[in-house]
Amino acid sequence: MRVFAGLLVVAVLAGCANSGTGAVPPKTVDQVDLQRYQGTWYELARLPMFFQRNCVQSEAHYQLQDDGSIAVSNRCRTLDGEWQEAEGQAVPQVAGQTDKLWVRFDNWFSRLLPSVAKGEYWVLYLDDDYQTALVGHPDRDYLWLLARTPQVAPAMRDQLLEVAQGQGYDTDALIWRTPDEQLPQP
Repeated sequence: MRVFAGLLVVAVLAGCANSGTGAVPPKTVDQVDLQRYQGTWYELARLPMFFQRNCVQSEAHYQLQDDGSIAVSNRCRTLDGEWQEAEGQAVPQVAGQTDKLWVRFDNWFSRLLPSVAKGEYWVLYLDDDYQTALVGHPDRDYLWLLARTPQVAPAMRDQLLEVAQGQGYDTDALIWRTPDEQLPQP
């Protein structure tokens, strides 16, 4: 009975360890060299997101600007082969810290409510060569597995999934990029 009581006390204390502070946010990389991060990134997989509901392939193009912001150009290919595009801008959430960015796209909603229409872009993983990245939202509702190429080796895919799972993201709900050969050809 004492063992059971001891385990119960440990369980209660563990449950209260973060009491009052909310969920522990995911850990980000320490710093991102934005000069090396710019360029094209292909979405390997993502958690479901409303504005990407019709996307079967997506890619992002980032370009570092003179003021330290990043010009963002996202492209989404639909199942019928049409491309949709969105332009935006990313800036560090805290000056000098480049692992957590605010991203805002130029659309009617962001013009109407600019302070509400920005999204959090946290870099959770980035390989040393800046070839693969894992980007998420701190509430864990959004996640993107990114690479410089439309496909990666199975070992790299497994590593990205392991990092995402370790950070508390639901990788079972991921939507994977549709391969080119499964799309209508022009």
